[in-house]
Amino acid sequence: MPREETVSAIEDVSLALIIAPAFALRHSGGMTQHHRIAGLLVAMAALAALGVAYFAEYHLRMVPCPLCLIERWPYRIATAFGLLAAISPRRTGRSMLGLAALAMLADAVIAFVHVGVEQGWWPSPLPECNAPPPSFGALPLRPSVSCSRPAFLIPGLPVSMALMDMIYALVFAAFIITYLKRTRWRPS
Repeated sequence: MPREETVSAIEDVSLALIIAPAFALRHSGGMTQHHRIAGLLVAMAALAALGVAYFAEYHLRMVPCPLCLIERWPYRIATAFGLLAAISPRRTGRSMLGLAALAMLADAVIAFVHVGVEQGWWPSPLPECNAPPPSFGALPLRPSVSCSRPAFLIPGLPVSMALMDMIYALVFAAFIITYLKRTRWRPS
């Protein structure tokens, strides 16, 4: 698949993954167990973000830096909370969705730190990002790139993957929080 088609497919999937959960969360008000649907949508949106990261890593051969690898953890956590919300009673499910929103806000903070490192606002807090490459001894099994070097997924668009992650995490958390506010807890 040529790179242009790949980028177009990523753009289409990303747009669908932002719009579909928002639409479903907005229009599921008549159901009594809509926290279950919301939990599944949270899990799907988190898995989609991880899918884009793994696609970029394994298909596009973009090597992640140590901060990029850390940025994936909140999505794994949000996936788990989303799935737990889908199988839990209403009150527990809503709590799980709240924790998923917190995980996304934590990811936005990590991504903001990463963007700051890329822009040269501050050095990376991780020693792996600041260490010089080894001059002797065994090389790591996985080569690493500098955290200060932005990775651009879409050619011609000056938005790094860390910045895209920050925006996605903020929008994702905002949708979850909006859902939780609009569907306040009521005794069943």
